[in-house]
Amino acid sequence: MSRSRVAWVAAPIALAMTLSACGGGGGSTTSGAEDPNGTVSIYGTEPESTLFPANTAEAGGGKVTDALFARLVGYKAEDGSTYNLMAESITSSDAKVYDIKLKPGWTFHDGTPVTAQNFVDAWNFAAYAPNAQKAGDFMSDIQGYKDVHPDAKDAKPTTDKMSGLQVVSDTEFKVTLSAPSSVFQIKLGYQPFSPLPKAFFADQKAFEAKPIGNGPMKFVSRTPNSLIKLERFDEYKGEDKVHFKTLDIKIYSSQETAYQDLVAGKLDFMEALPPSAKVGEKYKADLGDQVLNANLLGQSTIALPYYIPAFKDNVKLRQAISMAINREQITKTVLAGSYVPSDGWVPPGIEGYEKGVCGEYCTYNKDKAKQLFQESGFTGKLTIQSNQDGGRKEPLEAACNSIKDALGVECEFVGTTNFGAFRQIVTAKQLTGMSRSDWSADYPSIENFFNPLYRSTGGNNDSTYSNPAFDALLAEADGIADKAAAIKKYQEAHKLMAKDLPSIPMWNEKGIGARSKNLLAAKLTFTRDAELAAFRVKAKS
Repeated sequence: MSRSRVAWVAAPIALAMTLSACGGGGGSTTSGAEDPNGTVSIYGTEPESTLFPANTAEAGGGKVTDALFARLVGYKAEDGSTYNLMAESITSSDAKVYDIKLKPGWTFHDGTPVTAQNFVDAWNFAAYAPNAQKAGDFMSDIQGYKDVHPDAKDAKPTTDKMSGLQVVSDTEFKVTLSAPSSVFQIKLGYQPFSPLPKAFFADQKAFEAKPIGNGPMKFVSRTPNSLIKLERFDEYKGEDKVHFKTLDIKIYSSQETAYQDLVAGKLDFMEALPPSAKVGEKYKADLGDQVLNANLLGQSTIALPYYIPAFKDNVKLRQAISMAINREQITKTVLAGSYVPSDGWVPPGIEGYEKGVCGEYCTYNKDKAKQLFQESGFTGKLTIQSNQDGGRKEPLEAACNSIKDALGVECEFVGTTNFGAFRQIVTAKQLTGMSRSDWSADYPSIENFFNPLYRSTGGNNDSTYSNPAFDALLAEADGIADKAAAIKKYQEAHKLMAKDLPSIPMWNEKGIGARSKNLLAAKLTFTRDAELAAFRVKAKS
């Protein structure tokens, strides 16, 4: 959250999991009687927008859509290796044309059957440019994507359906890609590839108010900035069924408040702990064997928006800022060893990671930073924008102080109240300075750390970085069927991007979360999410 058939066996990525005091693989367990009809409450942040699967590209909404929708494949919590979920089989002889067969008997939460047409309609909707779905560009591998989503800014689509999607029967469809791909089948477990029921197309406003999925949980209610309530879907056919009745996603503006509730037993799960709990490893004394650990596949950076003139054409300024940040000190003190400094834009644990790609520009060097800063000619004030919730404020304030000390320039942290509000500013390209830009792997592939984030048309390109040579390398890598050869080409792109420094690699998180005493078992995934299928609620005595 075994596998697969003939021509499609995704090789698992070997990751050594950090084990908790009780249990392993990111999980924690204790003994006691189980309540199959109990309630689980988890930490949440306000979703940025609608809970449509292809329009959800951030953590707040992702917690909801991951529970509401099931896709063709799932990802194992421990390492992201794939397994068939809704797919009976996915086969291809050339890594370009895929035949996909569905398991029978699956239904949406409204009782209607899940068919091949539901997938095709959903993917076409996601890709069609006028629908403006944030994660719609994940369909770009499919033949005909450019017909529904032209590259040119003012160009209009010539159709609303991709030619590469063909329904064969209710339980089978074919996908033809523009070129062979070593990654496409791994992507199929990511949210935008969810099916949508007929009810979605009949009335999108009604669907927005009450989403209808095909996943292990069904929607009950949403109170903005307070609570999203889901309930177990008893007719769910997947192997990742949940073993409790109700899921309460509690929306917090303060991670500290959430942590206090966790320790007090008023909240059952947090995927990350606030900085104050990590100082001196206080969380171990507070929580003991309730602590959860996992190796995460994620990357923290500071974006340097190219629509701000000071950043776009001034690589020396970008280099100076990066070299002025003392990552080693901040990760050891403010982040209390729960992060390690980054040395590139791909995290350790991803196949294709290479040590030190960022080189000297990700190494603290006060003298060199000051020299580059003076040569940059920049005058004025620097700011770092971010949400204040989720423990994001403290390390970025420390980064600003490090920049101020090294460069002798004013630097200020500018916070928004919550994550949803912050992402709206980023998406609208209304940033006025540097910006926190964190990414957790949607699926375990080096490709996922480039195309969405740094390709010119990438849906999450917070820096609005654009380099035709970089785009060309990505396009070449995307079209290589052999996985090892594709990875080498992505590595070429990585090295080219390091020369441009469109964002500043900061640190990689170690997975540290926790459960309350109300749970007998819980598990943290490689994406720093709750593995709901692993949760067990303790029966009240």
